[in-house]
Amino acid sequence: MSLNETITEYITILMGTSPDAIESSIITAVFILFASFVLALIINFIFEKIFTRFTVKTKFSFDDLILSALKRPIFNTVILAGTYTALEIVYASGKFLAVIDNILLSIMIIIWIFAAIKVNKIIFEHIVPKMTEKTKSDMDDEILPLLKSISNIILIFIGLMILMKSVWSFDITPLLASAGVLGFAVAFAAKDAISQLFGGISIYFDRPFKKGDRIEIGAGEIGIVDEIGLRSTRIRNFYNNMIIIPNSQIANSKIVNYNYPNDKMMVKIMIGVAYGSDVTKVKKVLLQIANSVEEVIDNPAPSIRFDNHGESSLDFAMIMWVHDPKDKMTVRDKVNTAIDKEFRKNKIDIPFPTRTIIQKR
Repeated sequence: MSLNETITEYITILMGTSPDAIESSIITAVFILFASFVLALIINFIFEKIFTRFTVKTKFSFDDLILSALKRPIFNTVILAGTYTALEIVYASGKFLAVIDNILLSIMIIIWIFAAIKVNKIIFEHIVPKMTEKTKSDMDDEILPLLKSISNIILIFIGLMILMKSVWSFDITPLLASAGVLGFAVAFAAKDAISQLFGGISIYFDRPFKKGDRIEIGAGEIGIVDEIGLRSTRIRNFYNNMIIIPNSQIANSKIVNYNYPNDKMMVKIMIGVAYGSDVTKVKKVLLQIANSVEEVIDNPAPSIRFDNHGESSLDFAMIMWVHDPKDKMTVRDKVNTAIDKEFRKNKIDIPFPTRTIIQKR
């Protein structure tokens, strides 16, 4: 067999076609490659000259960034599609064509995985912060990077699963099962951290309180919210001590927010006077005292209620309102001090419990 015949036979085996058809196939393939390149340039021109003309008129910056992130992947996808079609024309059949096709599809999927990650980054760095910038919570700075990382991992995982299953025909069932077992093991080992994390996320979306609110958690932890974190919340009590409470505990506890729905807070003081006192006079003196305290507001106005006939006293309830819950202790101090002074001045007696002991002989 001559050298020319040997080369012809080798080309026939490799290409899956006769040498006579190769020349026309190559010409067609080159034309398709050239056409795909021209089409990619046209699409690139449309993105740069037409779409950009609309996005620059908007007040947002993220649309320009998204166009920029999609322009290169679309350009490369058109080129790869043209290459794929050209190779199918040149290599009509054979294992070589199948391998090349899979490689091109793999490159295309990887390109779009990176494009999706770029778009995801733009969303979390330019769109979501615009939606959360009005919130007073600092948790945005902690939760957004975490959500961005989780979404990136999900995008990569989905892309790799598509690549392995649809392109290379791998059986991903064992891999998914292993990932499920691994995820379960990790979740079990870090269940406390995960519960705190989800507690923080629930606080972020439910917003039962915000920084600066005076709250009471559970059985009696009362203080001002100093910081809301992803895993824990810090409140400062009236002794200026910092109390750090896991968010999982907060999520499962009763929460009293003294600043919600507004900052107004009722201050109630019970006072008893001796039997025989003039009820009208007592009410008048107590009302004057309530109105004289600077922190007590006019709407709702202070009120005095004759509450009960006690064992040794006539019991009155002073009901007052303050704008800031932090003024509660100040108001109680001023009112009680004024009561002692005014009752002495108006000769109103405050009784103390007495007991008469009768001893039988």
